[in-house]
Amino acid sequence: MSAVFPVISVGDCDGCCLCSCPVCVAVLLSMDLSVAQGLLICLLILVPLLYEWSPSFKFFCKMAFFYSWILALAVLAIPICAVRGRNVENMKVLQFMLLHIKYLYGIKIDVKGWENFPLKEPYVVVSNHQSSIDLLGMMEVLPSRCVPIAKRELMYAGTVGLACWLAGVIFINRKKTDDAISVMSETAQTMLKEDVRVWVFPEGTRNQDGSMLPFKRGAFHLAVQARVPIIPVVMSSYKEFYNIKENKFTTGTCVVRILPRIDTKGLTPDDVADLADRTRQTMLSTFLQLSSTPCPASGEHAGHTPCSAERETHDVQ
Repeated sequence: MSAVFPVISVGDCDGCCLCSCPVCVAVLLSMDLSVAQGLLICLLILVPLLYEWSPSFKFFCKMAFFYSWILALAVLAIPICAVRGRNVENMKVLQFMLLHIKYLYGIKIDVKGWENFPLKEPYVVVSNHQSSIDLLGMMEVLPSRCVPIAKRELMYAGTVGLACWLAGVIFINRKKTDDAISVMSETAQTMLKEDVRVWVFPEGTRNQDGSMLPFKRGAFHLAVQARVPIIPVVMSSYKEFYNIKENKFTTGTCVVRILPRIDTKGLTPDDVADLADRTRQTMLSTFLQLSSTPCPASGEHAGHTPCSAERETHDVQ
């Protein structure tokens, strides 16, 4: 037997171009649904293919997820942190929520030198700054009661800014020197009164050129003013698994080395420049060793070649 389908004639419709009869509505809805389903199927097929075939698209997706996931985690963290209000102990909440991200991206973090973190005193941690994924290494080794110093613009970054503020992150306005100095003075007093540690990226901006930018002196002024030690932390180069210029973001290993403390007792503001240079030389030498970066034959970076930096570091030590 052959199937019998209903025949819809023009007479069944009231002649209006915006027909509202049940049969016409059903047909139009089924057509819209079919178009939507078709687009969805195309996207489900196209996105995985682009992800596998296009390194640029894969890099974009991974970075988009990285930032989006952090924004989402901040939404979850805010009500928990709000119970205490602005408090450095809330940094433990952020640290707990962010630690798993390394597994999502297949990044292994190998930490060396745990014994160099003092247990019961304030100090200033200084670390090299390569990209936004420094966050993973920082969260891996972040000591208790330790908060980073960040640019003031981060405070207005939606949920992330609010979560950071609740966790006690110290914001400075880098464009206004007087404001930055005032914040550093207050920070020095807070470190001593409340047993707080501070994490600083003294390069001031991200750098992936295989070396280190000249260090800004704010962190070292802070350490000398508060008379607390400096703990250098060096993260190895990400070039094997992450490179924004090449749109590369794969799995890999980052080595984080915590170096021995550098005491500041007895130092004055006149010693800050030398202190910053010595610290940079020590960290640069370690960075090159961890990253297996050969010394270039020629060329200078901020007044020091990597080779000369290594030689000078050994002389200092």
